[in-house]
Amino acid sequence: MAVALRTLASRGVRLALETTTGVLIARTLQPEGRGVYAVITTAAFAAIVVGHLSLEKSQITFWSNQSRHQSLATNGLLLGLVMGSVSALGALVFVVVSGSPGGFALWALALSVVPLGAASVNLNSILTLQSRMDVVNRQSLAGALAQCSGILVLAAIGHLTIASVIICWAVATALPFAFAVSGLRPISLRIDGALVKRQLGLSSKYHVGWVALYLLVTIDILLLGAMDSPAAVGLYTVAVTVMTLTRIPCETITQVILPRQASRDVDDAKHVTVRALRLILLVSSGTVALLAAASPWLIPLVYGQSFAGSVAPLLVLAPGTIALMLIRPLEQHLVRLERPMTMTAIAVGSLCANILLNLALIPRWGTVGAALASTVTYIAMALLEMSRFARSTGMPMGALIPRPSDVRSIVQALAAKTESLRCYR
Repeated sequence: MAVALRTLASRGVRLALETTTGVLIARTLQPEGRGVYAVITTAAFAAIVVGHLSLEKSQITFWSNQSRHQSLATNGLLLGLVMGSVSALGALVFVVVSGSPGGFALWALALSVVPLGAASVNLNSILTLQSRMDVVNRQSLAGALAQCSGILVLAAIGHLTIASVIICWAVATALPFAFAVSGLRPISLRIDGALVKRQLGLSSKYHVGWVALYLLVTIDILLLGAMDSPAAVGLYTVAVTVMTLTRIPCETITQVILPRQASRDVDDAKHVTVRALRLILLVSSGTVALLAAASPWLIPLVYGQSFAGSVAPLLVLAPGTIALMLIRPLEQHLVRLERPMTMTAIAVGSLCANILLNLALIPRWGTVGAALASTVTYIAMALLEMSRFARSTGMPMGALIPRPSDVRSIVQALAAKTESLRCYR
């Protein structure tokens, strides 16, 4: 619990930094400029997701053998850099062919840090499996602080433009790589070819599904930009960003339980997963409800009246956000059952449904249509994953429903933390 609370505190600070950054960007660039920025960075993150090859899936599978720990770190570093470069070049070619908005130079800058981002994802997974959450927290804070500091300085001197914002984003994306490498020193550069083959053979079975899952939560931004306007993207991304605030506590729980899901036997791991799912469902429901209720006055107050149009898609996204929080911890357990094709089929099917719904709803309802498409597919995917988990583990679906004891555990943990802080002072 102490690790979870420290991680939550770290994410809270990062959240404050990222929120400050987002507000300054939105108020300065307005919906249209923020929309262009969102399209470029969303596509660059997609390239990172493609380039990291879902190696964390194989890292979880092979982690129980301690003799492989060093090789897994080396392979994660080198494969991330190589495949991240391939992914970035592929994305750049697509940009040239499609004539995406923003200009070649901005796209090239954003995509230049993709190899570092891909390697950083792989190394973060190793640090998490080592239960070294303090290192992971420091590097994420460093990136957020670098970006926020740059944005604040540029805003103060009146030079906050789309180009300068992309530069700050690139620095913030590259910086965690340095922290991850430093945290894992010394890393041997001697790659384990045999293990690479086994990792790629396993991870490739999951990668299509993982890419599909990432696109499931981002493709609406790209489709909205193509079918509507950059201003609509700007409004929509503010709604998405505000809803993302509710994910911080749940992502903390998900990250903290990963070592126990990976290292314990499957029977113990399923009970860890069930308790985490109940807690996540409870926490996400409360935070989403509070933020949704406050959004009609909160968004215009923070982002400006020009973003009042973000409220409607935010309210539609709220139920889907709760469902989305359940997917990752479920998959962290299901990956140990080595049934990648089922996971891939669910993710790809959900993505296809999302795209079809977006194509049907965006022309009619714009940002609200995109939000509705996302919510429907998030809920459907979460229910499919929960049903699969229940069948695979023999746990009844009712075991995933929060209980009064879960509420008491949260209250007791918060009370204990408050008391310790009072004694410290």
